[in-house]
Amino acid sequence: MSITSGEVAHLARLSRLALTDAEIEHFTGQLDVIIGAVARVQEVAAESIPPMTHAVPVVNVFRDDVIGQCLTAEQALSGAPAQEQGRFRVPRILTED
Repeated sequence: MSITSGEVAHLARLSRLALTDAEIEHFTGQLDVIIGAVARVQEVAAESIPPMTHAVPVVNVFRDDVIGQCLTAEQALSGAPAQEQGRFRVPRILTED
């Protein structure tokens, strides 16, 4: 399967890219090579190969999720510059326009 310069121009319009005729011809050649490479990969008989997310085995290296010591609300708010009703008070950043 190959791609035509008309298809590249159409894709450029859909992507809102202003391409010159020289750029369209340049990208047509590049995209044709990419499409050819993808087609070759698809020709590989892969029915017996299971799908995978990584090229090498990946092991979860995170520790077990264990509940530990927690701060009380008073301890967490003790260093807060402003607090209100037991919560952090932060300056308003959004306006009602």
